Amino acid sequence: MHPGLHRLALIAAVIAFAVIILGAFVRLSDAGLGCPDWPGCYGQLTWPVEPHEILQANQSYPERAVETHKAWREMVHRYLAGALVLLVLAINVVAWKSAARSGIRALAAGLLILIFFQAALGMWTVTLKLLPIVVMGHLMGGLTTFCLLLWLAWSTTGRERLPGRGVFGTLRPLILSAFFVLVVQLMLGGWTSANYAALACPDFPGCHGELWPEANFREGFIPWREVGVNYEGGVLDLRSRIAIQMAHRLGAVVVLTLLGLLSAILMKRPQTRREGIVLGALLLVQITLGIQNVVLQLPLLNAVAHNGTGALLLAAMLWILHRSAARRPS
Repeated sequence: MHPGLHRLALIAAVIAFAVIILGAFVRLSDAGLGCPDWPGCYGQLTWPVEPHEILQANQSYPERAVETHKAWREMVHRYLAGALVLLVLAINVVAWKSAARSGIRALAAGLLILIFFQAALGMWTVTLKLLPIVVMGHLMGGLTTFCLLLWLAWSTTGRERLPGRGVFGTLRPLILSAFFVLVVQLMLGGWTSANYAALACPDFPGCHGELWPEANFREGFIPWREVGVNYEGGVLDLRSRIAIQMAHRLGAVVVLTLLGLLSAILMKRPQTRREGIVLGALLLVQITLGIQNVVLQLPLLNAVAHNGTGALLLAAMLWILHRSAARRPS
């Protein structure tokens, strides 16, 4: 058991979740380019507030006038992400100074590499002007960091035996399948957001009054596009955005089917009922929020909640996967 490392990992996981929520808020409020440079904001450590600071910033960056309400959101997100980097550094110091197992040390080192790559993705998000593949990668990097921190926290509790492991173990193929489709669906959600395709279909369950409208999947899923273009607001035509939105909806059906089945099976057994209820509740909330995004035309708080619930749903599936593991990491 490593109580210090366990506490640090839990704190870092909470901060990582907050970074995910704030990142969604920044992206969905169109503040992703609130600061046109990195790591500062218009050449400052904070952001321009005073009239003379705003005037100087506008002269230095004439292509993007200062919008203070966007700049502060982006910088607060960066500060919080910076705090997470420091926590991951502290986790590595504690892991390597303590008598932590080799697997724990390797996990801590992997987290450190990932967090620095995540910082690079944050920089490229700005310098490459919201290039969709980078934006989606930044989101998935944040979710991966969150998951690894949770796994580290669970792996340092000192509880070698958990009740119901045998039940979870028999369900491992279904758990792995459900976890995989959820990750793919989160990637589709990130791609939808990065390409501003959330409102490509203004109605539900159809799209523009059709069950399956004309869609351009070839153009909608080109992973790497031209560098130097400003992707704020999206550059794809409507048919391409419809393709992305429809793929996300199909993914939701698959997720609902597999995770719903897993939840129902878990709820039938006393040892796993709690996990089944939590998984089912989160799934229901997430589907409801997704439908409301369309019906209510993407209200900001609802859209942010959709991102946050997606992260919690991933955490719930990760916990179930952890419980199904044949042995604890060594």
